[in-house]
Amino acid sequence: MASGGGGATARMDPEAATELVRKGSTLLLLDVPQRILFGIDTQVFSVGPKFKGMKMVPPGPHFVYYCSSSRSGSEFAPTVGFFVTMQPSEVIVRKWDAQEERLIKLSEEEEIRYSEAVRRFEFDDQLGPYNLESYGDWKQLSNYLSQSTIERLEPIGGEITIAWESSWMDKAPQSDMERRLMEQLRESKFTKNVPVQSERRGCYYTSIPASVKHKNVSGGDLTSLNLDKTSLLESVLAKNYQGQEDLLLGELQFAFIAFMMGQSLEAFMQWKALVSLLLSCSEAPLHTRTNMFVKFLRTFYYQLKHGFQRTQDSSSRSEDVGNSPFLDEAWFSRDIFLYRLSKDFFTVVFEAPVVDGDLLSWARKLKALLETTFGWDLEDNAVNLIDEDDEFAPVVVEMDGS
Repeated sequence: MASGGGGATARMDPEAATELVRKGSTLLLLDVPQRILFGIDTQVFSVGPKFKGMKMVPPGPHFVYYCSSSRSGSEFAPTVGFFVTMQPSEVIVRKWDAQEERLIKLSEEEEIRYSEAVRRFEFDDQLGPYNLESYGDWKQLSNYLSQSTIERLEPIGGEITIAWESSWMDKAPQSDMERRLMEQLRESKFTKNVPVQSERRGCYYTSIPASVKHKNVSGGDLTSLNLDKTSLLESVLAKNYQGQEDLLLGELQFAFIAFMMGQSLEAFMQWKALVSLLLSCSEAPLHTRTNMFVKFLRTFYYQLKHGFQRTQDSSSRSEDVGNSPFLDEAWFSRDIFLYRLSKDFFTVVFEAPVVDGDLLSWARKLKALLETTFGWDLEDNAVNLIDEDDEFAPVVVEMDGS
């Protein structure tokens, strides 16, 4: 099995490595054929002849994904992914079903038998070590992702794949970029034929309204409500997340991971809906939900930093995933929804007479990332006014709880 880097374990003494094997979790994968692309979190590998899974996996939530290939390795089936929440020393076992070309669960009796064999180190030399040097990247992408959030959102059976999202494929795309994304999913990326499931197997995402609609509200007031979607955010939080901000951020991370690593169009649409809602708020980031928006900007920053960096050598299959298979020039166009929403959001933050210091810091970091990664020019009159020596510059204050 090709490895994305085993530096952390290569420098570890035998006793420490053995202790990590005992306390870390194990993902045992039986009968996986060669040349399959296998990934866990930000790490992706091309399966070799001795591959039987991963050891030393830190406890907590993880995303496992794979796609089968033709004998030549030039054609790939759609990616299949699933979330797991691993406990200390837990062993999770899956077996490759050659007919269905997917990983399946074993009976409880078989799983116990194989788990005991793992604990006796019978598979140890066939298990690749989890690259702990990249674990920090994964934590930045999943720190709000809890087991309860995964269980609430995951589809029946747990598997996430574009092959079971036919209802999304039939919907009209909202932009040129989304149309290109759908065409990629349908044609260029997946030339290996796979059966498309007719029954609903999608995730149970929260419904996010695109706009505020109220009867008995004047046109001017309705326009204001849609220009600043703080009231809509409060409604969504109260109705769907029991007012708990971290649950919404957990769903944002779930959708991003399922989109970026699981190649799910449904997940992309949910990620877009949540990002659009948050970037369309003015009152919430400055006054009522400042701490939430500091956390959101940090989360959003690491999502873009991980998912949309252009890599120098995208042909390598053994490196940690630095960009998405979806990444093409459409993402860097100003036509993408992120450009307008980000620019408007930065104007709100940078023009505010009083702004939280952490919020301002993360907004500046996000703006710099978008300009360097996407090549966007996000400067405008409001942004150019940012000068700490200028009497009209935002007043930076520290708010309690941030």
